Amino acid sequence: MYLPTFWGLVRPTGRAFGGMRGLWLLFLTSVPASLLGLFAHSAIKEHLFSPVTVAFALIIGALAILLVERLKIKKSVGDLDEMTPALALGVGCFQCLALWPGFSRSAATIMGGMILGVDRRVAAEYSFIAAVPLMFAATGYDLLKSWRIFGPDDFLVLAVGFAVSFVSAWAAVKVFIALLSRLTLRPFAWYRLALAPVVLWIFW
Repeated sequence: MYLPTFWGLVRPTGRAFGGMRGLWLLFLTSVPASLLGLFAHSAIKEHLFSPVTVAFALIIGALAILLVERLKIKKSVGDLDEMTPALALGVGCFQCLALWPGFSRSAATIMGGMILGVDRRVAAEYSFIAAVPLMFAATGYDLLKSWRIFGPDDFLVLAVGFAVSFVSAWAAVKVFIALLSRLTLRPFAWYRLALAPVVLWIFW
């Protein structure tokens, strides 16, 4: 489903979302969260990784989803090829919310896209594609800081785990986007509201 899209970023096929322009859009989306994560990495790990903060992130994210789904925003972007640098950067700013554990990167970027006038399905597609460079950046940064504790065998395990996670996420996103073509994000919001007290009850 998305292999031609990713391949088009490396070997342009004539699509507007492809080649250097596509890579530039993804770069703009990745910059805000990457910079904020780089400079606030220690503070985030120290202050936001607790059952209370995660539960609050679940609740606030759920309420934000319900609010965005109620807003009557004119959708001006119905295809990936219609994404602009300003939209890409805007989605990247919303992606910063995902640095708060429990908020959900996909929810933040999809909501951001919808607020900026992107169709829900296209926002979900772009959210998945934009996750790849940020995932590489975050994983690479953590590995760079912790590489001394890993042996050669550990890197093989990490590589296999990364590959399996990527394929699993790919399959999940295909199903997720298919559902979004017929449903809204509201069920996800109610799920988050139900999960928040469970997190507090089990881990606090």
